[in-house]
Amino acid sequence: MKKGSIFSRTIVRIPLIIWSLAVLYPIFWMVLGAFKSNAEIYANPWGLPESFSFSNFVNAWSNYNIDTSVFNSFIVTGLGATLTLAMAIPTSYALERMRFRGNRLLFTLYISAMMIPMVLGWIPLFFLLMQLNLLDNIFGLSIVYAVSQLPFSIFVLTSFMATIPKSLEEAAAIDGMSPYGILWKIITPLSTTGIITVTIMNMIQFWNEYFMALIFLQTEENYTLALAIDYISNETQYTNAWGTLFASLVIAIVPVIVLYAIFQRRIVKGMTEGAIKG
Repeated sequence: MKKGSIFSRTIVRIPLIIWSLAVLYPIFWMVLGAFKSNAEIYANPWGLPESFSFSNFVNAWSNYNIDTSVFNSFIVTGLGATLTLAMAIPTSYALERMRFRGNRLLFTLYISAMMIPMVLGWIPLFFLLMQLNLLDNIFGLSIVYAVSQLPFSIFVLTSFMATIPKSLEEAAAIDGMSPYGILWKIITPLSTTGIITVTIMNMIQFWNEYFMALIFLQTEENYTLALAIDYISNETQYTNAWGTLFASLVIAIVPVIVLYAIFQRRIVKGMTEGAIKG
């Protein structure tokens, strides 16, 4: 039985190892290319660099305005995630705890919105942002990001809030605590796992998003990192600055990898608990 168990685990792990190598090798190759000169990339694209030089990173950071794009991406990601939580937490609490006419219908509408392709709203959003003078504005883009992830955030947070004992709220109400106090001082701290999960998932989504940024941002000084990398990619067709392109890609993926590595257990735990509680 023991040998059979070891054999079965090995059989399961082999495809996972192969898949991991298939995913990690291109990333490893990209990181090596970021430290090579163009001559090295053409002469030995699969080999190690002769010397690890940061000139490609300096070129991307200064000559291609990656520094501004990184700052814009941090603003959009942080503000978008904050706005999403500011709207999702009280909405989730109201839908889960407060019973009013149309409660279930409203919740169903939010969940149904997750199945509607975001591409269908790009044209109306474009004209709406134009009328509000928020077109080509990173704050306007942050609002769009926040609203786009609201259904997912509400879906996860309502699952967590559903398991919090109502007796805690009743005891707090008897002690004279207001509904807002109950929400922010009792419900929110007890939903920390779900809030962290939603925040990290949304931040990764906002950081990597490309199409809405392409549509709603028009000037180079407002570009997010995804648009800046696309610009470098187009330039590379004529300048052959492959090392600079690889360096900009490394700059883009490092924050995501670090963030996910730090909160990996919380993300997995949060999604698992949310699924079970839901």
